[in-house]
Amino acid sequence: MTRISIANAQFWVHDQDEALAFYTQKVGWEVRADVTMDAWSFRWLCIGPPGGDGPALVLMPVPGPPMLDEASSAQLAELVAKGAGGTLFLETDDCKAAYDELAARGVTFNDPPTGRPYGIDTSFRDPSGNNIRLTQVLDFDPDRG
Repeated sequence: MTRISIANAQFWVHDQDEALAFYTQKVGWEVRADVTMDAWSFRWLCIGPPGGDGPALVLMPVPGPPMLDEASSAQLAELVAKGAGGTLFLETDDCKAAYDELAARGVTFNDPPTGRPYGIDTSFRDPSGNNIRLTQVLDFDPDRG
């Protein structure tokens, strides 16, 4: 079978510069690509964990005309702000340490690291409202349930 892999995932953002500052300054990620295509005045902005060559997160502006009419663009922006744009799941070896580090950089969490059947996790949102879950996966014992 031909190999197919995930290259990027995408979040709609209200302001690319604000999102870029959040993910680089507070989350500690790096820019993977930041290219403006002059013909369309379209900015392709990708970020990801430092030193990684895996999938990146594309910070895509909520589109307006001609892609979406003004009313649809406003509806999408409102849904994103409510957290309905999807969730990014991140994994760490130490949820509590990552929580402390990110909180010290100014990330506001929705809840403290909490034990779950699958591990320890917490969540936060970016400035546009997108959901991010941070999880430390622990060994799962199917006999424990």
